[in-house]
Amino acid sequence: MRSELSQDMVTIFNPSSVKINQKSHFGRLEEDRLELSLIEAIYLVEKGKITIFQNDKEYTLNELSDLLKEKKLYSKYLVFKDLRNRGYIVKTGFKYGSEFRLYERGKSPGDGHSDFLVRVISENYDLNVMDFSSYVRVAHGVNKNLMLAVVDEEGDITYYNIEWIRP
Repeated sequence: MRSELSQDMVTIFNPSSVKINQKSHFGRLEEDRLELSLIEAIYLVEKGKITIFQNDKEYTLNELSDLLKEKKLYSKYLVFKDLRNRGYIVKTGFKYGSEFRLYERGKSPGDGHSDFLVRVISENYDLNVMDFSSYVRVAHGVNKNLMLAVVDEEGDITYYNIEWIRP
């Protein structure tokens, strides 16, 4: 299925794109089109579900990988891909100051609320205690757990489930 890249958004103008949204919860339906984040779209390219074009030029996977690195989205993509491959529904967490919202297996947007906010950080990132505290506070304030996804230089991911505990 053909899609069009414009800045950081990928759009599919094909009526059958509704299935991608309804079955697998990718993107956001808008009237006559499906809008995908760049991360979602590249994942779907890898899975052979869509192709991405810009001005009639089709992007290769290598070009898309370079684009992710150029836009400093590569670590986020690795986490998104890993979580989707594990069967989770992953949506944007921008509203909550995180990279993603994570729905447990079997749940989906519309069936209930997400269970986790996911923050993606590099293993070399100096995590400030005040920033960390604010991540936990926001997650707790919206009844979610915080999951830190730490990506190392080889692209391996370690997950930490952070919960609010009252002493």
